[in-house]
Amino acid sequence: MADKVVLYSYFRSSASWRVRIALALKEIKYEYKAVHLVKDGGQQYKEEYKKLNPMEQVPTLVIDGHTLSQSLPIIEYLNERTPDPPLLPKDLYGRAKVRALSELVNSGIQPLQNLSVLEKIGDGKEEWAKFFIEKGLKALESFLQETAGKYCYGDSVTMADLFLVPQIYNAKRFKIDMAQFPIISRVHDALVELPAFKAADASRQPDTPEEMRAP
Repeated sequence: MADKVVLYSYFRSSASWRVRIALALKEIKYEYKAVHLVKDGGQQYKEEYKKLNPMEQVPTLVIDGHTLSQSLPIIEYLNERTPDPPLLPKDLYGRAKVRALSELVNSGIQPLQNLSVLEKIGDGKEEWAKFFIEKGLKALESFLQETAGKYCYGDSVTMADLFLVPQIYNAKRFKIDMAQFPIISRVHDALVELPAFKAADASRQPDTPEEMRAP
């Protein structure tokens, strides 16, 4: 447990952002190592980084002598390693629902608007991204009618909330009209006021460009 924790991250990466929130909630201190996804042709493609993460993606978390990739299992690892505050409900059904909400974003929205995908789409990439983000958020809004309290699942922060906030940042980047998603918007606005979410925000990272930094 005494080993240095290192997070390889990019300030605007949704997946990295989720892990930053988890680390902040669990109060786990870490060293931030920036991997710029555009600069130098994409630093994630460099041989040194590929040895850590053969998928050429962020985040990568080095913790307890292990090298972990993929945000969802990283968050699950952190949740089991440091149980408080819990990011999954105690009951079996609740855990399944929170995982489903998380996966809706993780596999149903975010990969389809990922930088590497949009580069392959070329012309029409913004329309492509908007279509899949809106499709996914419509489904999420419907699910939240059943599960939401103050946050995505009841009144406690869960793993689903870690997936929601970065995705809404990207929805706004692609000029999605968030007025059509009142529950998502309400939950998002409550979450971004929490200290851990503020600390993890894209506007507050070591590699955030000066012009995008929070005042």
